[in-house]
Amino acid sequence: MIEDTTMDTPPSPTALPDWLADVRFDADGLVPAIAQEAGTGHVLMVAFMNREALARTAALGEAVYWSRSRRRLWHKGEESGHVQKVRELRLDCDGDVVLLTVEQLGHQPGIACHTGRHSCFFRRLEGQGADSRWVTVDPVLKDPELIYR
Repeated sequence: MIEDTTMDTPPSPTALPDWLADVRFDADGLVPAIAQEAGTGHVLMVAFMNREALARTAALGEAVYWSRSRRRLWHKGEESGHVQKVRELRLDCDGDVVLLTVEQLGHQPGIACHTGRHSCFFRRLEGQGADSRWVTVDPVLKDPELIYR
């Protein structure tokens, strides 16, 4: 588990950097954040960031997201050890999506998904029309029960 004492006390709104003004957060104060693997270009996951998460990500050089289910900041890897080292941050043309180019680190490098897979996008639509179905096409690299104890 990563200990991040900077998560204990959020920065004041006046301490947030000016560049955040260019980001178009939604009505809930969130922006979608796509984590793309450096080198391969694989999309590992999509999460959300609020202003503080984005500011912390830029300052730490590691991905920090807003967990909608936990209703708190979530430093990727805080439980699993599968940290995302941020190589580059980009903002899309409309200013409403953030792209993180990351190096996926951890006890078993390459696991980004809580299911123990490399990517959260491990299901592919196969078949046509009424016969279409989602098929799991990527293996579990490590049993999630062993990751989240």
